[in-house]
Amino acid sequence: MVKMIPINQPVLGDEERKAVLKVLESGLLSDKSGEGAFVKMFEEEFRKYIGVKYAVALNSGTAALHASLMALGIGRGDEVILPSFTFCATAETVLLVGGKPVMVDIDPKTFCIDPNEIRKSITPKTKAIIPVHLFGMPVNVDEISEIAERHCLHVIGDAAQAHGAQYKSKKVGCFFDVECFSFYPTKNITTGEGGMVTTNNEEIFEKIRMIRSHGEEKPYRHVMIGHNYRLPEVSAAIGWVQTRKIDEFLKKRRHNAERLIEILENQEKIEVPEVPENVTHSWHLFTLKAKRKSERNKLTELLNKRGIGTGKYYENPLHTLKFYAERSKIISSLNNTVEAAERVFQVPVHPLVDDIDLIGKEIISGLKSM
Repeated sequence: MVKMIPINQPVLGDEERKAVLKVLESGLLSDKSGEGAFVKMFEEEFRKYIGVKYAVALNSGTAALHASLMALGIGRGDEVILPSFTFCATAETVLLVGGKPVMVDIDPKTFCIDPNEIRKSITPKTKAIIPVHLFGMPVNVDEISEIAERHCLHVIGDAAQAHGAQYKSKKVGCFFDVECFSFYPTKNITTGEGGMVTTNNEEIFEKIRMIRSHGEEKPYRHVMIGHNYRLPEVSAAIGWVQTRKIDEFLKKRRHNAERLIEILENQEKIEVPEVPENVTHSWHLFTLKAKRKSERNKLTELLNKRGIGTGKYYENPLHTLKFYAERSKIISSLNNTVEAAERVFQVPVHPLVDDIDLIGKEIISGLKSM
């Protein structure tokens, strides 16, 4: 049986094990306010790494998005502009607060939301934008910030895939009203399940802290609607250690990604990623684009048979799914989104990939056989 190289894989070691054991030995697995010792350590470590004033740990990236929308007062009937080419949580959380997702097209090179499409979609009901730093590629921060300022809109950065990515030498997570991270096992760092909101706004920070624990301002004093979005101490302990290792992980990802681009850049049947000069990609997912859907599907099937895990993110864009289409406003035909969904695929570049040349050779071999 061929051993599979997964598309992504957590990197865990003795440091994480020791931190978890310390929590178990303490007997303090969680804190009623969500502010246990390791949660605080994790928040501080991550806050310093990103370069922001505040960070709030929650139990998922979805919780981070939902709590952020609540803290910003997004509610019934409010329109929120976002890409269709994303994981469902981006739009799902808008629906959870009673808002309406407004789905727009992407830039065909970066796969991130197109600022020009945002401009076309603004109405008197528009209250916020959720740009997604997709696959580890930062969005066009300057243009989106200018649009938001001009129209008095909130911006919630979906940074679930962008740990360590940079825009003009500043880390993703410090640019907008809030930015939301996920620590699911496939992400660049993990807590098992978990999320984080980063912000420079003290009022938003305090609201999200209360939302995290049932809207509680002080013990048994509940002043707003909230949820149980607390991150357990075991998860926080893993996250604290992982944050201290993130630069090491990113170095390996970038080495693998740059080497794979070097191997594949002259192949006529696929397009390699293009990274703008003013950004640093974090390579959560290494994304290639085939000439057509049929070739993409044949190549990924062949690679899987040869032990190389592949992904097809996001082959069903949200606007093509009946549930979301019925509850959203769809702006134009989203041609770039449809094309990307049919043609892109991902291959592994995570830190546990030791032989990136093998992956490159198998891709070239597969292309030649088609």
